[in-house]
Amino acid sequence: MVFIIAEIGINHNGDIEIAKKLIELAKKNDCDAVKFQKRTVEKVYSDEILNSPRQSPWGNTTRDQKLGLEFGKEEYDEISKHCKLLGIDWFASSWDIDSKLFLRKYELKFNKIASAMLTNFELLQTVAEERKHTFISTGMSTMEEIGDAVDVFRKYNCPFELMHTNSSYPMKLEEANLLCIHMLKNKFNCNVGY
Repeated sequence: MVFIIAEIGINHNGDIEIAKKLIELAKKNDCDAVKFQKRTVEKVYSDEILNSPRQSPWGNTTRDQKLGLEFGKEEYDEISKHCKLLGIDWFASSWDIDSKLFLRKYELKFNKIASAMLTNFELLQTVAEERKHTFISTGMSTMEEIGDAVDVFRKYNCPFELMHTNSSYPMKLEEANLLCIHMLKNKFNCNVGY
């Protein structure tokens, strides 16, 4: 069975109407689910990074930009309602425990571990405790780091699948390395997506 996830992430630019249009396009193109990203900006990034200069439509610092892209309860309520109306699943990668606890209110079918969070074991345990099917991205990770994350999900008896991902944007075609899908499947004896 093929399960197609449309990555919306923060490509809505902080605009709920753009998010709704992206959900509609995903549904129109027969995607099974849409995925967002949820962060507690002040916990995920250091003050040094947040205070650094960055021109954006939201202001002059990285903090302004990150906060401008972050949805809260009002927007996620609207996303949840819109997805139910259209008959498409949604979920989000949580980048910190507060974000994971926030997302629990929506009783989502799936969880997602972002590549950048693969070594955050407190977050992995919080996610694995739910025992919901979890997609685990592997970009930027070593085999040992992937194995440690897999051990957490197996310890909690939480269904998961690894996702072969590349963390360079835009990715060069020669970096796709699709053979890694079979290698991950054989090494960790689990389903692997892309």
